Amino acid sequence: MKIGFVVNDVATEKSVYTTTRLAMTAHRMGHEAYHMGIGDFAYEADGSLSARARTASSKSYKSLERYLADVQKPDVEQRLRVDEFDVVMLRFDPADDAEENPWAGNAGVAFGQLFAAAGVLVVNDPTSLANALSKAYFQHFPEIVRPRTLICRDEEMIEQFVADLGGRAVLKPLQGSGGSGVFLVNSKESPNLSQIIEAISRDGYVVTQEYLPEAKDGDIRMFVMNGRPLEVDGQVAAFRRVSQSDDLRSNMSTGGKAQKVKITDDMLEMVEAVRPKLIADGMTLVGLDIVGDKLMEVNVFSPGGFGSCEQLYGIDFVPRVIEDLERKVSVRRHYSDIPNVRLATL
Repeated sequence: MKIGFVVNDVATEKSVYTTTRLAMTAHRMGHEAYHMGIGDFAYEADGSLSARARTASSKSYKSLERYLADVQKPDVEQRLRVDEFDVVMLRFDPADDAEENPWAGNAGVAFGQLFAAAGVLVVNDPTSLANALSKAYFQHFPEIVRPRTLICRDEEMIEQFVADLGGRAVLKPLQGSGGSGVFLVNSKESPNLSQIIEAISRDGYVVTQEYLPEAKDGDIRMFVMNGRPLEVDGQVAAFRRVSQSDDLRSNMSTGGKAQKVKITDDMLEMVEAVRPKLIADGMTLVGLDIVGDKLMEVNVFSPGGFGSCEQLYGIDFVPRVIEDLERKVSVRRHYSDIPNVRLATL
């Protein structure tokens, strides 16, 4: 199987990223694994699609650092026809390019759609990812699993909504991820509410959500594959992310610490509630971010944390993901007419 991993930029990838684990595992399982950046594609004059791609040359790797170092060597770059690939995994984060390369997110999704049209299995499904470029996508999930939310740019409406919530709320931009631009408004911050709204709305819409008291204990990242919790040997791939300071954000990228978590019936019911849409949208692998009995975010682009799961439970969940892609590619060989969006979660 020839598999491509689309990232923001191959040169800026890190060994701790889940994408590196996925690629190295695919390589170790005997597949041809390639890294490609969003800016590495070409739609050529004859209508064909090509990409500058990088792969590791050695046959066996035990170190993620060594593997990525070989991938990033300048002498391993190749230009390949995209239709040579069996599967392409879109693993870029639009928020990382939001300021310096605002074109990147849309371009990554657009080329993903072209790859799927060329007969390549693309996961997650690029047409659905186009809708997920905005946090408004989250509002399509069942209301019962979402916190009370207002999305607008009207300062008066936001102030009234915050007042209705008892003066405590979370404000963040409609675009973006990784905890960037997130503010907690409480009695201390209320005098600055106007400035916070102005700062966020300068770049677009403001998302105002009710504050969940359970957030003080961090949030839970749970991996869901094909609409069901990713499970190996009876253990679900999930962990609690706890902030190491008074910072509201518990993202690992902002210094959060990973802890073991017990999966409850309420969490499983939440997965059941969102499963129909995840399947309908062709979302092969996602990360659900849970606080209390509410879903805070559905990370459909590049959910990370497999390294934390392996450290906490001593279980490598990555081979299960690659095996699932193998199965999907096998199905495609027998049923070439199955649409990408359906095959992605089959």
